[in-house]
Amino acid sequence: YMNFIFIYITNPTKKEAEKGARYLLEKKLIACANIFPINSLYWWEGKIIDDNEFVLIAKTTKNNFEKVKKEIEKIHSYKIPCIIKIPVSSNKKFFNWLKKEIKE
Repeated sequence: YMNFIFIYITNPTKKEAEKGARYLLEKKLIACANIFPINSLYWWEGKIIDDNEFVLIAKTTKNNFEKVKKEIEKIHSYKIPCIIKIPVSSNKKFFNWLKKEIKE
């Protein structure tokens, strides 16, 4: 159950996060997604930005990371989207469900 990853993707709006989640779900690249409101502080064009964003956590396998990254880069509104792979492990039943719901 070590082949399991979260993909952390920041979005400017809840609507865009939901659009990304549905897009990836319809392509069967992820089995599940969570969306959280977050407050982000970061450097952009020479100044520190304090902004509200929405993080999309997409649940899939390591094998799908490159495909997910490519698909998000195609539809994301940011010039430089944040797409981060986080290795995780899970219980066997959840991992088996996840594997059944996606295409690799």
